[in-house]
Parts: sequence; structure tokens; C-alpha cells
Amino acid sequence: MDILSFVWNWDPTFVMLGNLDIRWYGLMWAIAILVAERICNYMFSREGLPPRTLESAFVWIVLGTFIGARVGHCLFYEPSFYLSNPIEILKVWEGGLASHGGAIGILIGLYIYAKKVNKPYIWILDRIVVPAAIGGAFIRIGNLMNSEIYGQPTTLPWGFKFVRDYPVGMPLENIPACHPTQIYEALFCILVFVYLLYAYYKQNMAEKRPGFMFGIFLIVVFGSRIIIEFIKNPQVEFETTMTLDMGQWLSIPFLIAGIYFVIKSFIKK
Repeated sequence: MDILSFVWNWDPTFVMLGNLDIRWYGLMWAIAILVAERICNYMFSREGLPPRTLESAFVWIVLGTFIGARVGHCLFYEPSFYLSNPIEILKVWEGGLASHGGAIGILIGLYIYAKKVNKPYIWILDRIVVPAAIGGAFIRIGNLMNSEIYGQPTTLPWGFKFVRDYPVGMPLENIPACHPTQIYEALFCILVFVYLLYAYYKQNMAEKRPGFMFGIFLIVVFGSRIIIEFIKNPQVEFETTMTLDMGQWLSIPFLIAGIYFVIKSFIKK
């Protein structure tokens, strides 16, 4: 670390097992899933639901997350390549997961799950957003470990020099310090996680105002995403000519939905 920045040169590989490369990004995904499962288990048990109910929900969440995130990346960011080479969609190990696609996949999976267990859809969503929030924080830390999706150059004292994106041996003074936007997004996820815990356990908002917790989650996570994208580097070339990038356009419907659910939760029936 120099006076005005952090030098970030973290090895993205957590451990090598023979020829198998276990990466921090994959580890953060695994931790996110395990932590989310523990929180869901506690919440569902508190609600009096049997363990098999959680097991079913967990399957739909995991399937929805990975299928949605992968398909979303392929269709949102590189559609021409993947539509011309559809077999490449299956190569998840080569990278490429989109959070918006994952969100859509989870929503679809939980809709199917809600029908199977005969629970109101919004009842499920108000509770799932609690573990989803902290899971999102772990995933963004995984992005940090990969030295990816970071921001534009900054003179702020917490700027990161992502040296792995530059030739080996390049002088540090020639590498710009950039916004660690992965950390920004992780902090917003932690913030909404803490509030949702409070709203669920102390205010009983899931019962008092159905849809409120789900709406708050959407507003904070996707509202902050829209703002942070203004200082983030483009992920794909076509974004360089866009006033709002793909991440922002995809976040707007979620933000609007969040506002709708919060307002609706305060309207007396």
C-alpha cells in the first residue's frame, strides 16, 4: 500500500489439487450458498415449516441462481457469440455469470416452489431476500479476489491498484488506483442484510406488511447498482457507447418493482 492507494495482487487461485484449480470466486459462491442455507433453515424452522420444505426451496434456489446467471450473462452481454456457439453456454468453468440473470432465475425457481408448497409467492420472497443479501456480499468479494468488475481511476485514499491486469514488472506509479466497486456493492449488500434481519426479527415486517422486505431489498441492491455503475469500467465493448450500461438498464425494472412493493405494502386492503 502506498499513501493514496492499496496494491491489490491477490492470487485468484485458492488451492491447486493436482490439475484442479480451486478459485476464491468459486469458494465465495460456495460460502454464500452454505450461509444462505443456514439462515433459511433457521427462518423456516422458526416459521414451523418441516425440513423437507427447506430442502426443496434450496434446490430451486441453487438451480435458478446458476442457470439464470449463466444464461443471463450469455444473452445480456455476449448474445451474438453464444447464439452462434450454443455449446459454449455449458462451459460455466470458463467464467461468465450475470447477477441480474441469477435474480431472474431465482424468482422463476421460487415461483415454481411456492406453487408446490402452497405458500403465497410474496411470503417466500420476503424471507428469501435475507440470505440473498448476505450471499450477494460474498459473491462480490469473489469478484474482488478475481480482480474483476472494478471501477474507474480515482484519487480517493481507498483506491485499489489491480496490478494483475497489467504487464508483469510495470512500475506501480504507472498503474492507476481505481474504485473497488466490488467492495462498494458488498457493503450495500451487508447494509440491507442487517436491516432486513432487524425488520424480520424485531419489527415482524414480513407478517405486518407483506412485500415490504422484498421491495427494500430490490431498492437498495439494484438502486445502488445503478449508481455504482457510473464509476465502473465497461464489462463489454458495446457498453462504451451507452449512456446507461447494460447493468443499469437491467437494474431499472428491479428498482421500479421494489418501489411498487414497498408502496403496496403500506396500502390498506
